[in-house]
Amino acid sequence: MDLSNIATEQRNERTEHIDRLDTLEMVKLINSEDKQVAYAVEKVLPQVAEAIESAAERLKVGGRLIYVGCGTSGRLGILDAVECPPTFSTDPSMVLGLIAGGTTAIFSAVEGAEDSYELGAKDLEEKKLSDRDLVVGLAASGRTPYVIGAMKYARSIGCKVVGVTSCPGSEIDELADIGIAPETGPEVITGSTRLKSGTAEKMILNMISTGTMIKLGKVYGNLMVDVKASNEKLVNRCETIVQRATGVTREVAVETLKKCDYKPKVAIVMIKKGVEADKAQSILADAGGIISDALSE
Repeated sequence: MDLSNIATEQRNERTEHIDRLDTLEMVKLINSEDKQVAYAVEKVLPQVAEAIESAAERLKVGGRLIYVGCGTSGRLGILDAVECPPTFSTDPSMVLGLIAGGTTAIFSAVEGAEDSYELGAKDLEEKKLSDRDLVVGLAASGRTPYVIGAMKYARSIGCKVVGVTSCPGSEIDELADIGIAPETGPEVITGSTRLKSGTAEKMILNMISTGTMIKLGKVYGNLMVDVKASNEKLVNRCETIVQRATGVTREVAVETLKKCDYKPKVAIVMIKKGVEADKAQSILADAGGIISDALSE
């Protein structure tokens, strides 16, 4: 394998002497490199927006958002996926993260797994991929066989595919229907793509999942109104959300939430429209779950 032409494998001349710096100088240099990431991501925002639109369209008709990656990229996809149920009350099957090597690879390296084109296709096939789903291939280098195999399989069944990589013009970027390729440049430590490339991927995945959930009506204003009250902190957050969205007292917020199984969206409509829980749920359903539309009816 020739790494000499891969952007993420180039040597960063600004950090060639990082091993000789004192600790404060070292972290200042790393921070200076990190500052470039947001600007690189800014240049690909139109493609990120397109990915969000595609994801929302598919999730509205029962499709899924599926991240596929290896190593750091795979773990970032899983991290984004597993945060969706507690944050937005999504079904765990709505947003999925697949990693080469399976569950074991989340915690430790599985040698050779990322080099298999067939394994990427097989993992998606086992998830019963359909053309209603959106597959997002994640690979900093833009050349990982596991991800390429998954993307090719997805395309073969008519599934739309997004590619997220730090190497514009790479195979993964070219293979994607929507290519998102911020030019993050050489890493602080040569080839360590868990650094700038990983940061860019995390920023992009944050936007894709959050933007999609906003499109699905799981945010009202800037409040996460579909949060699941699964622990004490989140119960408290539900109460605060209802207070902030409606202006009622804490007591009224708690009383209303108790009547609707601690669902903030329903509680907000109950208070704003002056209706009981069943009616509020019906109004929300008619509005596609979007509070703003429900309140304007």
